[in-house]
Amino acid sequence: MPDRWRGVSLRQIQRDLNVGDSARQGKILDVIFDGVEVVETKSGIQCGIEYHTPVGGIRTVRQFTGEAQGQGLPATTVEYLLKEPKDFKVWEWIVEHARYEPKYEEFNLYDAQVGEMGLPVVEVGRVPFNDFLFNLAGYEQAFYLLNDYPQEVEHLLEVMVEAQRLKLWPVISCSPAKLVVHGVHLASQLTPPPLFRKYILPFYQELIPLLHDHGKYVAMHADNDTSLILDLIERSGWDMVECFVTAPMVPVTLRQARETWGSRMIIWGGIPSSMLSPSVSESDFRSYVGEVLRTIAPGDAFILGVADNVMPDSMIERVEWISEFLEKNGRYPIENNKVRC
Repeated sequence: MPDRWRGVSLRQIQRDLNVGDSARQGKILDVIFDGVEVVETKSGIQCGIEYHTPVGGIRTVRQFTGEAQGQGLPATTVEYLLKEPKDFKVWEWIVEHARYEPKYEEFNLYDAQVGEMGLPVVEVGRVPFNDFLFNLAGYEQAFYLLNDYPQEVEHLLEVMVEAQRLKLWPVISCSPAKLVVHGVHLASQLTPPPLFRKYILPFYQELIPLLHDHGKYVAMHADNDTSLILDLIERSGWDMVECFVTAPMVPVTLRQARETWGSRMIIWGGIPSSMLSPSVSESDFRSYVGEVLRTIAPGDAFILGVADNVMPDSMIERVEWISEFLEKNGRYPIENNKVRC
């Protein structure tokens, strides 16, 4: 970071750059695992977490590296919780006995702190099928389990869906949050159309109308290749895709998404994080930003942002340039022939 920002708060840097705050630290609930003994053990760069219940135990192991920690990146899971069907019963017991404790006052305080800088984006969960793939079994093992033990996996997912329906959904619905994220890392390769239609579409066609009835807007965290599921995302009912990543990082382009959704789906993104890297020339970077504005003109249903993050090697000067560029070219309605880089 430039010397002028040494020791300066993130909030002040955002103000200096004239950018908004995505405000992702707000929460409306805590998950309480009643009747579960959680035991953590550390060995070198690995951390094991065991969950002991009256019906058995399960274990996961995460691995930390100094380089990842130094860059603020998460640990890597090297052993997942669910390895065979007997583990399913343990997780089913855990989710059936879990509580979702509202934290509405805490959220209201956070919302007030953010103020005019942004609208809190509150992550509230995943569709159980994706949770099974991503968190519980890991993608590779999850697909083996689904193939070898389909009935057991189906039962597990039914238990997880019902637990959300009865206990999580009411807490979200009654919360003061206006914008919630439910749905993360859905991708063409790992949740392709056949699986999406079976396990994901029905879930959201039930959940999202419920949240709409309670005045919520619902977003999906879309930092994956969505090229094959664009139509299914719209059919699911989301109001917005946030951190929407596009080419050259993934096959799908912003133009393809715009042509598929029109202004019916709010897109939050448009600048792949790789465009802020020194590996991209300044002329290519500026040309890309100009093309983004021409693609989304006149500017309906669009929030310009970096997808997925401003990464450790990003050039902060380019973020500053984008902000200045928008002051000159980003006034609504945007006119194609007046965008100048």
